[in-house]
Amino acid sequence: MSEKSLYKRVVLKLSGEALSGKGGDSFDFDVINNVAEQLKKVVEMGVQVGVVIGGGNIWRGRQGEDMDRTTADYMGMLATTINALALQDALETKEVDTRVLTAIEMRQIAEPYIRRRAMHHLDNSRVVIFGCGTGNPYFSTDTAAALRAAEIEAEMILLAKNVNGVYTSDPNVDDDAKKYESISYIDVINQGLKVMDTTAISLCMDNKIPIIVFGLKEKDGIKEVLIGNEIGTRINDCETVLIEK
Repeated sequence: MSEKSLYKRVVLKLSGEALSGKGGDSFDFDVINNVAEQLKKVVEMGVQVGVVIGGGNIWRGRQGEDMDRTTADYMGMLATTINALALQDALETKEVDTRVLTAIEMRQIAEPYIRRRAMHHLDNSRVVIFGCGTGNPYFSTDTAAALRAAEIEAEMILLAKNVNGVYTSDPNVDDDAKKYESISYIDVINQGLKVMDTTAISLCMDNKIPIIVFGLKEKDGIKEVLIGNEIGTRINDCETVLIEK
């Protein structure tokens, strides 16, 4: 298989939980460095990469069940920025030019999100990390990934998970769970699969942005997706196909 990427510009969505360490630590720096190393390789292939990170390793809105929802969501947005700075540091240690752009202004540590500025950085081969989600409460970082992908005209969203694709049920608790080779946007919604939230899936469907769900622990998983190797599960306007065991 050629090492040439099939895609020029993509958005990588990382969950905050994927960055967390064992024993309740907020960060597993082996994971963060692994992601940074993979991103370095794809940037060297000429791929323009935007990254959206969740904040669940630090704060999840449901933890503040007695709090005002808006306050809890803003706390989550701040958590995504902490994760963005951690990934930026790992990338820059590997000499990958990186910018953090946040939907809530915090100029001392990041640039404010402006679409044209993001596009300029991408065109100059910088990894752009989008912090603070959409900048609005009641919207998840999944929705932020779909929104930013549409805004920067990304060709695909790479959804890195702790599982290696989309399953009929949680494979960690159901031995009979079957993996999808491909699944349509509408089937994800109708079956209530917890891949991305409904708003994010709908936004991708409306803008015809395909999603590849793959395991973060896959060796060179990001590159494998970009060069066209069939790993994970594809979500788009396709036929829904199960992989039979």
